[in-house]
Amino acid sequence: MSPPASWVERVEALGVSFAPGEVERLGRYLALLLDANTRMNLTAIRNADEAWEKHILDALTLVPVLADLPIVGDGSPEIIDVGSGGGIPGLVLACVMPDAKFTLLDATGKKCDFLREAAAQLGLTNVEVLHDRAENVGQDRGSKTANGRVGGRRGRYDAVVSRAVGRMAMLLELTVPLAKVGGLVVLTKGQKADEELEEAKGALHLLHAAHAGTVDTPTGRIVVIEKLRETPNAYPRGDGEPKKTPLGVGKA
Repeated sequence: MSPPASWVERVEALGVSFAPGEVERLGRYLALLLDANTRMNLTAIRNADEAWEKHILDALTLVPVLADLPIVGDGSPEIIDVGSGGGIPGLVLACVMPDAKFTLLDATGKKCDFLREAAAQLGLTNVEVLHDRAENVGQDRGSKTANGRVGGRRGRYDAVVSRAVGRMAMLLELTVPLAKVGGLVVLTKGQKADEELEEAKGALHLLHAAHAGTVDTPTGRIVVIEKLRETPNAYPRGDGEPKKTPLGVGKA
């Protein structure tokens, strides 16, 4: 499935460069997504050209933001996509950022099955699919050993990305606990980003995070949050609580 005319040039003008074969891999992913969408609800977009714009290009606008993540350990930054759904933005980013490790998190088993099958068919070895709720994963501190805790997901990731999961006051409680101190939470939002940020001031304070900047893109706005200190142990709260009573909003 080939992109529309001039699409590659438009993306490259945003500061995204493609290695040989990456555009073709993105086309194979999009074909898999639209085919699977005939059997399950992965996207409301069914037109290929529209999907190249509103899904693939939209996901790729995150690449310049993520390009300067600090490299630690074995040299591979770890990124988790919370509420990955059909793989946007996480699976798209994995296609063009082979040196990063991606965890695709979703609470729906059928969507996780699709993500695993798509990653396998695309030959992506830098992708792990995790079937769980963000509330649970954000409290995963791993196993206690003589040298401290190992294997946990909480505070593990250099960057946390999420798109179209919910309002920021709720979403921050699900994403910030997963980031390392000094790591980034990168949220794809629409034109109401400023309104949501204002609403989320209380959540940012409670979670020890701060707004680091907002980037306008051709498809929306990217809100960047920096984790300043360790997340208090109480967050994230249990299943459904962040959505029911968002932090710092009303009675929360």
